[in-house]
Amino acid sequence: MNKKGFTLIELLIVIIILGALASLITGNFFTSLKKGRDTKRKGDLEQIQRTLEMYYEDKRTYPLTAELAFGSALTDSVSGKVYMQRVPNDPISGKNYQYLSADGTSYKIFACLENVLQILPYISTESTLTCGNCKAPDGTTDTPCIWAVSSTNISP
Repeated sequence: MNKKGFTLIELLIVIIILGALASLITGNFFTSLKKGRDTKRKGDLEQIQRTLEMYYEDKRTYPLTAELAFGSALTDSVSGKVYMQRVPNDPISGKNYQYLSADGTSYKIFACLENVLQILPYISTESTLTCGNCKAPDGTTDTPCIWAVSSTNISP
């Protein structure tokens, strides 16, 4: 008897192997996306930090919390000088970074990182701030913001 096709068991084994390989590749892909967004967050905060230091050099004050609008330009209302065309938002749509500056003498900007397995340079007491952007995997519970930059006159 001459056999020309595959048996059902052979086909099932091949499908199971392909499914396992696909799940491994998909997991790595989503981890890479998270790491990429975290890198963008860190870069955004450093860019905002440099811009705020230029703003401070000109005005001798930092913008107050209400004056810094994410997603819009940072300009000097008196001279019209544009410091940043568009203050970046968090890469996840609908979220902003948390900016705190009560009196204009200092500031801190907080972000939530998706890759919680990374090694952090420090854990400050204010890193426990829950800024509303950071959610646990259940999607409802606020978790602490774990990345921050600050003005040069205070420690992060």
